[in-house]
Amino acid sequence: MAGHSHWANIQRKKSKMDAKRGKVFSKWAKLIMAAARVGGSDIAMNLPLRYAIERAKADNMPNESIERAVKKGSGELDGPTPEEVTYEAYAPGGVAILIEALTDNRNRTAPNLRTALTKKGGSMANSGSVSWMFKRKAIFALNKDGVEEETLMDVALENGAEDISTEVPEIFGIEGDPASFIQLKEALEGQGWELLEASLQYIPDTTVALPLEQEEKFLALIDAIEDDEDVQAVHHNAEFASS
Repeated sequence: MAGHSHWANIQRKKSKMDAKRGKVFSKWAKLIMAAARVGGSDIAMNLPLRYAIERAKADNMPNESIERAVKKGSGELDGPTPEEVTYEAYAPGGVAILIEALTDNRNRTAPNLRTALTKKGGSMANSGSVSWMFKRKAIFALNKDGVEEETLMDVALENGAEDISTEVPEIFGIEGDPASFIQLKEALEGQGWELLEASLQYIPDTTVALPLEQEEKFLALIDAIEDDEDVQAVHHNAEFASS
């Protein structure tokens, strides 16, 4: 991955999500329902469901809300179950965007996203025109304080890590295969280290340099996409000049 804007923006994304707590709970509920619909309600046999529940708990989603989402997804409770859809888009300057959504009505979600993009200067892209630029990865970030680099490397590499980044001043970044997510997370937490980020993300193979004067407009576009209640996550290949 070119540059280090991904790691440099972990904390920026975290504070933004904290300000949208109610919407975050809704997003996790949809992710849990979708995982339970596909693989059932047993987290021992359904790793995507376990992942979704762990993400929800990390954001302090109430247990009863989690249990209700599992039951809805597995069919124990009535109600529509969302399906996973990935949309592809471009921002001004040729920045590629991947949008993960969970929706029970594609006829609502696609037009809403197209409108949000158009208003901010972006556009929807044809299927496959953007996705080839990204790879799915397990992503972790830890504060460097109190973490010995050599120990971190030993633990991470023994548990499926593929790459460890030390170039950002305040954090260690770890990438791994998505299948290693649970193993890596448990190993890192088992050391008593606090994880600033633990998620599955699409990471770009190459990045597009974004001029400083375009950053604010680009971030406003990303905010507009993330404000849609059906959107789970937004990934892009912009490299920020301020990072």
